[in-house]
Amino acid sequence: MRPAELDRLTVVEAADRYVELVRAKTLTGALSPATAEVYARDVATLVALAGERTVLDDLTGEDVDAILLTFARKPDGRRTTDPGARQSASSQARFRRSISALFKHATLAGWVQINPMALATVTAKERGGLRPERRALTREQAQGLVGAARTLGEEPRRPGRRRDQRTELRDALVVLLLTALGPRVSELVRANVEDFYTNDGVRYWRIFGKGGRTRDVPLPHDVAAVLEAYLQRGRPATQDKALLLSWRGRRLARGDVQAVIDRVLREVDPAQRRSVTPHGLRHTTATHLLADAVDMDAVRRVLGHSDLSTLGRYRDELPGELEVAMRAHPLLRDPKPAD
Repeated sequence: MRPAELDRLTVVEAADRYVELVRAKTLTGALSPATAEVYARDVATLVALAGERTVLDDLTGEDVDAILLTFARKPDGRRTTDPGARQSASSQARFRRSISALFKHATLAGWVQINPMALATVTAKERGGLRPERRALTREQAQGLVGAARTLGEEPRRPGRRRDQRTELRDALVVLLLTALGPRVSELVRANVEDFYTNDGVRYWRIFGKGGRTRDVPLPHDVAAVLEAYLQRGRPATQDKALLLSWRGRRLARGDVQAVIDRVLREVDPAQRRSVTPHGLRHTTATHLLADAVDMDAVRRVLGHSDLSTLGRYRDELPGELEVAMRAHPLLRDPKPAD
């Protein structure tokens, strides 16, 4: 039951209490630290958009509509090479889920009389028309990024950098793992050296994913070669078991990964360069594996999905792919001569 009296908290007071509750849930295992971090970030954004001194219960459905629209048009700060980039459809949906969870708790806790999310009328289509350009890189753009990463991996010694501050091999490995295997950024930064093993001459990455599920993904030869080079001469000497380390020897944070991608992007020919997020590289992996007719279940396992239907969210259309599919139609090929 809801409390009898309304607690007229300001937005910032409600946000602080809610985030404290969310972080407490990580101690019981009810939420992962990564999910709690996302909730906290989105709630902080809500505070900035609604105003710290605004009373939470004073927010109306119209106010929520305005907040959703403002967030949708807000520049995506992760994409430093493309300052004009707006929030993706998935980011908008995530933000809406985060603030919906806050208001649901606020209703039960007696911080609001009526959940304003129930009165919001802005549809995804109205927010949208705001979906940015395709998330997946084209083949040429992806190859440009991969080529730049390979070059960094082959020439790790850059003038003017102290030996203990060289990060070229690490940066190359980050981009190659993201582009070739499409892991979630949380999976990437959680990876430890011991998660990589060799079986029958093939290097594997045991990825610890959502819901406590693990998957063993083989590394392409080029990626395995950069991994070996990084472990031998590019990783700082430290007792930390993390695979990806800052030059100070600390585990790389989620927010550092975008900076790594942007650094490698600066090495790409401008004709092939396009800003992309870690999640955009996950879309790139799915899109091109499926476009090359790789078995859908194999792609599902690489990405760590429990259901094939989820792949639809991680695939973008490619220019000319329908034409290619029709030219190579399996039912219209010349039959093989009988033996």
